[in-house]
Amino acid sequence: MAEPRPLLVLSVLHSLEPGGVERDLLRFTKAWREAGLDARIALGRWEGRLQEEAPDVPYIIPPRGRLARIETESLWMMLKLPGIVRRLKPDVLFFPSNGLMAVAAVTRLVLGKSCPPIVLRPSNSLDERHSSPLRRRLSRFIMHSHSHIYAAVVAMAPPVRDEIETEMGVPPERIGIIHNASMTAAVAQRLASLRDATPRNHPGRHFLGVGRLFPQKNFELLLDAFARIAQPDDRLTIVGEGPLRAALEAKAQALGVATQLSLPGHHNPVDPWFAQADAFILSSDFEGVPAVVAEALAAAIPIVATDCTIAMPMMMEDVGTLVPIKDVSALAAAMDRVCDQKPQISAMRARASLFTMEATLEKWIALFRRVVGK
Repeated sequence: MAEPRPLLVLSVLHSLEPGGVERDLLRFTKAWREAGLDARIALGRWEGRLQEEAPDVPYIIPPRGRLARIETESLWMMLKLPGIVRRLKPDVLFFPSNGLMAVAAVTRLVLGKSCPPIVLRPSNSLDERHSSPLRRRLSRFIMHSHSHIYAAVVAMAPPVRDEIETEMGVPPERIGIIHNASMTAAVAQRLASLRDATPRNHPGRHFLGVGRLFPQKNFELLLDAFARIAQPDDRLTIVGEGPLRAALEAKAQALGVATQLSLPGHHNPVDPWFAQADAFILSSDFEGVPAVVAEALAAAIPIVATDCTIAMPMMMEDVGTLVPIKDVSALAAAMDRVCDQKPQISAMRARASLFTMEATLEKWIALFRRVVGK
């Protein structure tokens, strides 16, 4: 008797441009394959710095075309994904980001009843708290209008479950909670060991930000806050790359802190910066369950973060400082105090352990089998 074929899970990404969603999916897919699933990734285009880090897993990439570029990447995937699904016949389609909802909706519309079960994992806040009231109402209407297409929606932390039910209109029985696997246990241990072994005897206070140089991360706010409290020997390092590099350099010059700012670009891993800095600062306007905060918890570096997602209080309770989004005075005041606060090392690392691949792998497999009925 022939062995049953492994469950085929086809995940979707626009490209391999560096970002938390992309890193998450590469990590997930490698782990899912090692656990026995036939996990593959459909890419709109084989581009991005994460090519250097991409694991050896099957990628399905359509031939290049006029729309295969960042400005029209969602439209490109709307056109190409249905054909890929027809050819591969996956058991499950997995969309790991809010930014792929439109692609999911069009794919379901085109394929109709032949579309496999769709699993969505929202990667950013759904309540659009950073947007205008009109945009928030429109966003909620659009999400409610197509919420029926998802066999399951995954909340990356317990507080996100209610947000999915409210903002998307998904019935509770179709919402699962699986903490975001921001790293493996080995990476968490590596961050902790290097932090513990690294002396921090530099002059001044060294603040660290990590993320793409995009508006969402609001590094301009971080620069404003740093400039308000910076002493001559203080330093700010922002590890990441993106289109706002020149604007951030110009702003630092205007604020008089250009010589105290370092922009080393995209790096992975970021362990040395977590080991050497005195505090980690998250200045984002919105996030989902940010992997970089889980990494900071594993390192047990003092943390100040904006309250940029419904999950942030759960991540930071008793182990970090939360401030309102877009509030430069509150952020500056918290940064000015944080280096004098003793980190709760054991509690921080215990919290980080919730967000490892090992803690979540079986839940993913069980979810996929449930939606397929196996």
